[in-house]
Amino acid sequence: MPDFARSDSPLVQRQLDRLAALTPPADVLGLERITALLARLGNPHRALPPVFHVAGTNGKGSTCAFLRAAIEAAGLSAHVYASPHLVRFNERVRLSGRLIDDEALANLLDEVLGHADGIGATFFEVTTAAAFLAFSREPADACVIEVGLGGRLDATNVIERPAVCGIAHLGLDHQAFLGTRIEAIAAEKAGIAKRGVPLVTQLYSTQVASRVAEAAKANGAPWLPRGGPWDAIGQGQQLRYRDREGKLDLPLPRLPGAHQAMNAALAVAMIRHQDAIAIGESALRAAMGWAEWPARLQRLGAGPLTAMLPRGSELWLDGGHNPGAARAVADHFRSHVPADRPFHIVLGLLEAKDATGVLKPFRNRSITLHTVPIAGHAHHAPAAVAAAAREEGITALPATGFLEALGWIGRHADRAAPPIVLILGSLYLAGEVLKANGQEPA
Repeated sequence: MPDFARSDSPLVQRQLDRLAALTPPADVLGLERITALLARLGNPHRALPPVFHVAGTNGKGSTCAFLRAAIEAAGLSAHVYASPHLVRFNERVRLSGRLIDDEALANLLDEVLGHADGIGATFFEVTTAAAFLAFSREPADACVIEVGLGGRLDATNVIERPAVCGIAHLGLDHQAFLGTRIEAIAAEKAGIAKRGVPLVTQLYSTQVASRVAEAAKANGAPWLPRGGPWDAIGQGQQLRYRDREGKLDLPLPRLPGAHQAMNAALAVAMIRHQDAIAIGESALRAAMGWAEWPARLQRLGAGPLTAMLPRGSELWLDGGHNPGAARAVADHFRSHVPADRPFHIVLGLLEAKDATGVLKPFRNRSITLHTVPIAGHAHHAPAAVAAAAREEGITALPATGFLEALGWIGRHADRAAPPIVLILGSLYLAGEVLKANGQEPA
């Protein structure tokens, strides 16, 4: 899939342009190219600090955020590899707690591209190799590595002996690569399992759990699902967790959304089922408040976009772009929006995403939907999504972009009942929104 990565740094952009010119027009998943590329670089993936490897359809990024927060709360340092980025490509590579700087990133990409001739490596494979090279050269106590797409054939799956593997919530996404049935997707995600390495997962349906269990057994990995060797529940203002080592009463995560409790619980379970680094209960407690994950039920602060709405309004941002993510977002706002406050959703989705599935959780709700394009990307036509929404009984208006949509909301708002506004959909859209409001991830 095209990556569309851009950088304000001429040094980095020069390398991204080189990479775009070399990248094949269509991704073909597999480990052959990344393995060959890493071999030319001296196999840096074999010289990483202990790796926490995380897959999943929804929640894997938040789980990685909780892992990083817990590691740092324990006074340790972590490298983090995540994708995609929102505003700056540098967001993908975090070295010992800080985003990689432009000069270092440009030099790394240049070095990797200098070894890539004839391999046919994809954009993600080159950038993964660059991240591993960076991580192998700078000391840290741990690595948190997020799977890019799937698991079994994802470029990050060259990690041979992680400290622990985790799988977050599973759902339908990237069907063109992973299959159209949830069971097939589960098998692909569970392909990160490694012999003798704990595979810690969420609780799944019987059919999905069966495929995860099969993959774990085939790879020789002990499978540790929620509801079995460990469990957790959000109760009151606490996250109650238990495993064979005992029980913990932790604060609920600061990140909004009831679903974040189970993402945090997965991170806790991963930490407690590995022995590469020591992280105590106090660090786990602190992580509940420290973790940050932009564009996931993020309430935007003061800036040019929030200034377009009347005083007392709320402007939220979420990069949820599949039905599972939409359900979690809809659940949050079901309890968050008072009956006397107007609720608007500004929605933009890439063409390959299931627009009907994303709309479904918002049926029978008192909302006004504003459908928008995603500049520079193949997207669902705003007029078509608006028409589909109206067939579901949702008031819907197409707009030329999120600025027009916010302007319309601001002009039509009742200052006695300021609106609650959610910008939802593609992470490319989310990145543009953060940049426009002056809230680039740091």
